[in-house]
Amino acid sequence: MRSYLDFEKPIADIDAKIEELRKVTADGESTAISEEVTRLEAKSAKALQDLYGSLTPWQKTQVARHLQRPHFSDYLSGLIEDFTPLAGDRKFAEDEAIVGGFGRFRGQSVCVMGQEKGSDTESRLRHNFGMARPEGYRKAVRLMELADRFDVPVISLVDTAGAFPGIDAEERGQAEAIARSTEACLELGVPNVAVVLGEGGSGGAIAIATASKVLMLEHAIYSVISPEGAASILWKDASRRQDAAMSMKITAQDLLKFGIIDSIIPEPVGGAHRDPAAAVARTGDAIAAALEGFGNMSRDDIRNARADKFLAIGRKV
Repeated sequence: MRSYLDFEKPIADIDAKIEELRKVTADGESTAISEEVTRLEAKSAKALQDLYGSLTPWQKTQVARHLQRPHFSDYLSGLIEDFTPLAGDRKFAEDEAIVGGFGRFRGQSVCVMGQEKGSDTESRLRHNFGMARPEGYRKAVRLMELADRFDVPVISLVDTAGAFPGIDAEERGQAEAIARSTEACLELGVPNVAVVLGEGGSGGAIAIATASKVLMLEHAIYSVISPEGAASILWKDASRRQDAAMSMKITAQDLLKFGIIDSIIPEPVGGAHRDPAAAVARTGDAIAAALEGFGNMSRDDIRNARADKFLAIGRKV
């Protein structure tokens, strides 16, 4: 069953009317009612297109967090063949918030990793809502080191509200683990491509998104802190989250303008959750195009180009 966001109420009302009319015609065909259904479907599609063509940053935040939005596992099953997962950081434990391993992407061997939020209560708890502890980032380092050793490109699929902020994570060196993972991204001699699928939250995202090419889905967000967190700090009022979202420049469109990301992946009208298969396919095409851009670059060239990319952020031309 489709779930509607608060700002989608006008569309929800139209779709509800369509469903009512369809029930009326279920037992018998009515030309007049069928024509009305067709008219309402066109009206709904036009309203959806207009609405999603002018979303505010806070509305994009809601779309990025939509529970029915495709997650890491959906992209993994849709894009990667012969996937072999690797578990554990070889230091403390296995962290299922970050899933990673090796497989084939359109015939090419790749290392793929990313945050999995889960799709139901059981899986969300198992994956800790995509918020990794230190062992998750140390597993990411292990994966990247293996990929670098065997000249395998790395694909990172980012979708997290942030690294887990619990006491146990801090006791085991959360900040250091994030820093080591970021460093491992920068030191890779193979191409790495990161895609922000939904939420790109703080160091939890940067730890695996410091890539040669950083892509974002059209309605994803990427920020140093959540709008609610920023509002709580700036105005001592989390209810001003919309003001914070507007000021923070967290949308793909703003980040492309500032050179933080390299390209935007268009989503199906109404967001990736309305047509997950199309969103996955478009993401696959974008990743393939990004990987092709490296051609026969040497390891040093790849490493230097990545460093230059991040050093250039924020500099005036």
